[in-house]
Amino acid sequence: MAGRFITFEGGEGAGKSTQIARLRARLESLGKTVVATREPGGSPYAEEIRAFILGGKAKPLGAFAEALLFTAARIDHIDHMIAPALREGVHVLCDRFADSTRAYQGASGNVDASLINALERAALNGLKPDLTLILDLPPETGLLRAGARRETKGEGVDRFEEEDIAFHSKLRETFLAIARAEPERCLVIAADRTPDEVEAAIWDAVQTRLPKLVGAQVRATDGS
Repeated sequence: MAGRFITFEGGEGAGKSTQIARLRARLESLGKTVVATREPGGSPYAEEIRAFILGGKAKPLGAFAEALLFTAARIDHIDHMIAPALREGVHVLCDRFADSTRAYQGASGNVDASLINALERAALNGLKPDLTLILDLPPETGLLRAGARRETKGEGVDRFEEEDIAFHSKLRETFLAIARAEPERCLVIAADRTPDEVEAAIWDAVQTRLPKLVGAQVRATDGS
């Protein structure tokens, strides 16, 4: 795969979409070809599954059924969007990926880890993000941000935002545990700061973790 694959994870209201847009703009200013995508979604069939899940229609089926649906969406997303882009040298920034299934349906939904791992292996087929940025903040702060965003856009509460604070606290714990277990891939970014401060931390992380992605252009920009 010639392109780099960067995923963004974290709880509700962590600012993932904002930071993806900012990182995309930075990379494109360096002449990189970048696409931004999301999960669930990112391809036509996956977007249909997204609407079904976030609309709450899968909730009565239970967390394992939701995990199956997320896996089906992920397979379509990888096959029709992510993998082709990476093969063509396009860098992919993804709002949520397999770690979200581990957190939402695994730890918080109480689906057995062995089942989640089996689904992940089947869906990813060896694909692994080059870097996963986990945007971390207290769930109370994130939910307030998410509520303000919904009001601005005139949107309703989605399937997961309506869960209680204990659920969202468990999500945070799980994402942090994933970062501790896979430090080579994951990096925690404190997201309870201004968007500019978070952007600067992310850019520093990208330069440090993926120097070949930005190195030559960054050195030229810095005048060194």
